[in-house]
Amino acid sequence: MIEELRERGHGVHVLFLDADDEALLRRFSETRRKHPLGGRGGAKEAIRQERKVLTPLREMADTVLNTTQFTVHQLRDALLQRFCMREKGRLHVSIVSFGYRYGIPSEADMVLDVRFLPNPNFVPAMKPLTGLDRKVRGYVVSAPATKKFLRLMTSVLHFLLPLYTKEGKAYFTLGIGCTGGRHRSVAVAEALSKAIGGDSAPVVVHRDLHRSSSSRRSLS
Repeated sequence: MIEELRERGHGVHVLFLDADDEALLRRFSETRRKHPLGGRGGAKEAIRQERKVLTPLREMADTVLNTTQFTVHQLRDALLQRFCMREKGRLHVSIVSFGYRYGIPSEADMVLDVRFLPNPNFVPAMKPLTGLDRKVRGYVVSAPATKKFLRLMTSVLHFLLPLYTKEGKAYFTLGIGCTGGRHRSVAVAEALSKAIGGDSAPVVVHRDLHRSSSSRRSLS
């Protein structure tokens, strides 16, 4: 059916939503919903069967999106980035800040580790804030190492992005990680997006900002 639609000239984009087994099991448990293929083997066996059945569809997908680490709001943002802002011939650039303690974003084409930068988490007045706060951003971005890092990475991306566009790549996602995804990665993601600017100005998503603050509240 998909091939027939394409032969008729329709623009068909197949999106396949995936997640790790542990995340799927947790979601079925939290929602108390029975898996459609559930039987004597329980949800775990049903998920295994589901993966087998859906393998052909996954292989023909234009986009495979792993939602393991996503909240519903982050999933919405990811879908909007891919399908509501598309312009033919344009490379859509996304920057995702994240915390290494929660895993590397599966959708990232390139990952930068900024844990070498000065950490506001060790400054009592800044610890409860985030990289979106002006004080935190100023603290991180004003460091000599950060200035040089931003200058070098801006130059690299200005070199790479036109080449990716020429090659026909539609999406490019840059992951920027620090320990918890709350301070340094957030500040650097915002600064790098501003530095790139122009037609390639990235959409910025702070994946673990809410997760980090929730974790801190639960530990306090």
